[in-house]
Amino acid sequence: MLAELGARIAGRRIELQLTQAAVAEQAGIAKRTLERMEAGQTSQLGTLVRVLRVLDAASGLDSLIPESGPRPMDLLKRKGKILQRASGQRAAKASGKSWSWDEKP
Repeated sequence: MLAELGARIAGRRIELQLTQAAVAEQAGIAKRTLERMEAGQTSQLGTLVRVLRVLDAASGLDSLIPESGPRPMDLLKRKGKILQRASGQRAAKASGKSWSWDEKP
């Protein structure tokens, strides 16, 4: 995934006729950081956003994770309250016996 993203960044940069040095300077990062990003190595999210802004590609980030909202039936169940955090799924009891402390020494 990182290699594909790096290749797309490099392709977009070349399409815009920009050098790595020019993109790095406009993004406020080191040229070596951009080289690593284009090579598919890890980088920070903030760095990626900076580079995408320089390449006029930041608008695609909106579709990366669609904005979510409460479903109408969920609002009815919760009487209009919107969840503030996730509680996770409760683990189902595997054995059917109730849990207790082990009393062996």
